[in-house]
Amino acid sequence: MESWALVTGATAGIGESFTRLLAQNGYNLILVARDLPRLQERAAALEAMFGISTKTIQADLSTDAGCKSIEDYISSNQIEVLINNAGFGINKAFTLSQLDAEQALLDVLVRTPMRLMHQVLPGMKARNKGVIINVSSVAGWIAGGTYSASKSYLTVLSESLHTELASTNVKVSALCPGFTRTEFHERGRMSMKGLPAFMWLNSDKLVATAWKQALAGKAVSVPGWQYQLLTFVMRNAPRPMVRKIGMNVRIKQRGKK
Repeated sequence: MESWALVTGATAGIGESFTRLLAQNGYNLILVARDLPRLQERAAALEAMFGISTKTIQADLSTDAGCKSIEDYISSNQIEVLINNAGFGINKAFTLSQLDAEQALLDVLVRTPMRLMHQVLPGMKARNKGVIINVSSVAGWIAGGTYSASKSYLTVLSESLHTELASTNVKVSALCPGFTRTEFHERGRMSMKGLPAFMWLNSDKLVATAWKQALAGKAVSVPGWQYQLLTFVMRNAPRPMVRKIGMNVRIKQRGKK
C-alpha cells in the first residue's frame, strides 16, 4: 500500500528539505503552501527526481478556510506522516505590531498544527503507526514575543503527545532548530548581519537528524552542538537572565539591514 506524507510550508527551507527526505524514503507527498506556482514546480521536481506521486494544496493556513481545507483532506485520506512546518515571524515589538499580524502568527504556528494533529491522530492510533514532526524552535525557551510563546506551545504539546502515545507505535517529536539558512529571516525582514557563521545550521542536515531521532522515539530534537549548549543554558539559567537574552536577540533582529 502506498504511504503518504503531508508537509505544510513545503516550498522552501526546512519544509522543502523534508519533502526531499521523505520522497527519498519512498513516501508520496501532499505539499501545502500559499504559492501555487512554487508548489507545482516543487511537485514536478520531486516526481521527476524520485518517481513518487504528489498532490498540491494551495492554502493560507492563517485563515479558517485554509486550515479547514487541510483538515478535510486528512479526514478523508490516510496520512502516515505529518510535518507541521509552516510559519513566519514578526519583526516588530508586540506593542508596535498590528493585531491582525499577531493573530495570523498565532493561527499558523499554534491553531493549525494543533487542529491538524487532532484530525490525523485518531487514524494513526487505530493503525498503530505514524510520525508527526512539529517544527518548533529554540526560541521557545527564550522570551521573544508571540513567536517564542507560540513555539513554546508547540514544543510542550509535542512532548505531551509523545508521553500520551508512548505505548503505541505513533511517534511525535518537536524539531527545535536555531538559525537555519532559509528564506525565513529575509521574509521577516530580520537583520542577521551580526550572527557568526558557526551559528548557522544546514537545513538538509538538521532535517535528516530530526527524522532519525523521531523514528528512534526522541521527544525533542535540537540539532547542532551550539544550540544544544545554548538550550541547556536557557533551560537552566535564572529566568531574568533568559528574558534579557531574549529581548537582546529580538532588538538585534529588528535592526535595519
